[in-house]
Amino acid sequence: MPTSSASTTDSAKSNGGGVQSLERAFDLLERMADAGGEVGLSELSASSGLPLPTIHRLMRTLVACGYVRQQPNRRYALGPRLIRLGESASRLLGTWARPYLARLVEETGETANMALLDGDEIVYVAQVPSKHSMRMFTEVGRRVLPHSTGVGKALLANTPDDEVRALLSRTGMPAATEKTITTADGFLAALAEVRNSGYAIDDNEQEVGVRCLAVSVPNSPTAAAISISGPAGRVTEAATEKIVPVLQQVAAELSQALATPTPTA
Repeated sequence: MPTSSASTTDSAKSNGGGVQSLERAFDLLERMADAGGEVGLSELSASSGLPLPTIHRLMRTLVACGYVRQQPNRRYALGPRLIRLGESASRLLGTWARPYLARLVEETGETANMALLDGDEIVYVAQVPSKHSMRMFTEVGRRVLPHSTGVGKALLANTPDDEVRALLSRTGMPAATEKTITTADGFLAALAEVRNSGYAIDDNEQEVGVRCLAVSVPNSPTAAAISISGPAGRVTEAATEKIVPVLQQVAAELSQALATPTPTA
């Protein structure tokens, strides 16, 4: 009997240690992402408070699994196997958002969208179309540059100015319409307006005759924004005053849903 008891205790300790190691591994991956995707062991130790031997052991396991790779300079970078996980999660994020977008359509009458910031581009991951015969349509998976979209402004509103300028220098600022913002200073001024008002506007900047209102999803696990888009004749200034609070409320509820852990069996 004592032997059996000791065996059970050892098993429990092993399982607990496994769970702790898993939690620590995911924490390190998130810290790497926050640091731009590449860090050194000493940086991880300083930010996480874990001893170097523990971090080194966890990183060896992550490297062996392909989720982290060691660079020639001995620093560690996020690995390519994470790409497939991220792409799958992004598609599911759009699926989870659809009921919330449907609510937006019901309450505003206009097409509702969800978009993410993927590198330097905006990618649309979900849409629920308006029931009007004249409505906007954006293909899920479509990629656009952020400077001419409401969701782009919403997603970049709290990004440091120097990072925004660097992004714009990489993408350029081609004009989609006569109203597209085509200077970095002009775009930064628009971002300041977003921070002040709490929402972003695309006023005929991506497509003539179309207005879009967008807000970011607070505390989203990845930078995300939701929006409504419709003909400029319907998405008027008066309509904006009614639509924006609905957008903000739905974004807050979606944020809470994404942050709520899924019950386990």
